[in-house]
Amino acid sequence: MARVALVTGGTRGIGEAICVALKDAGYKVAANYGGNDEAAAKFTDATGIPAFKWDVGDFAACQQGVKQVEEALGPVAVLVNNAGITRDGTLHKMSYEQWEAVIRTNLSSCFNMSRCVIENMRTAGFGRIVNIGSVNGQAGQYGQVNYASAKSGIHGFTKALALEGAAKGITVNAVAPGYIATEMVRAVPEKVLQKIIATIPVGRLGEANEIARSVLFLVAEDAGFITGSTLSINGGQHMY
Repeated sequence: MARVALVTGGTRGIGEAICVALKDAGYKVAANYGGNDEAAAKFTDATGIPAFKWDVGDFAACQQGVKQVEEALGPVAVLVNNAGITRDGTLHKMSYEQWEAVIRTNLSSCFNMSRCVIENMRTAGFGRIVNIGSVNGQAGQYGQVNYASAKSGIHGFTKALALEGAAKGITVNAVAPGYIATEMVRAVPEKVLQKIIATIPVGRLGEANEIARSVLFLVAEDAGFITGSTLSINGGQHMY
């Protein structure tokens, strides 16, 4: 029987690429999204993948959302915590609301979603959780203390949960993308974007399907000896 995979922030950008790759690999896929109904409808029309709307920063909403997915498709065996937002600004100008929104959506969502699926994974003796971090969580970024903090937190969350899940057949890993050619990155002013590309040794932005392939690798049946790891996909921009 095909395993059920749930991808948060799954109807656009990297999330969409992950959903399509999982479906093509034979998984039953559900995509979560937070607000863009038009984009979600287009995604479902194009891919045939159902989209479920809820706020991943709201624990009660996550409980209800996961319940809806499981009623429709079955128990979630694969969770990809991909949802993320930016609210950039230097700290001395950043509002608390900008800080809180990013921490809530990018980091607290990992707890919310993982908590909602972990018990069934433990019972089944199998689970795959992949958290999407960022090069900016590894290296830091000017004007992104909120985003860098959230993404850095994801990497710590990944390692701790990996220790908890290992004996139950649950692996927990992270992928840390660099600058990927998504709608969010393409919205950066051209002059700024060119300066960013100049810092990437391979000389280009990454593609969403390159991140999707890494997720497929980590959630595979035969990837059970890989846990607590972070796979950096950044074109050589940051190595450690």
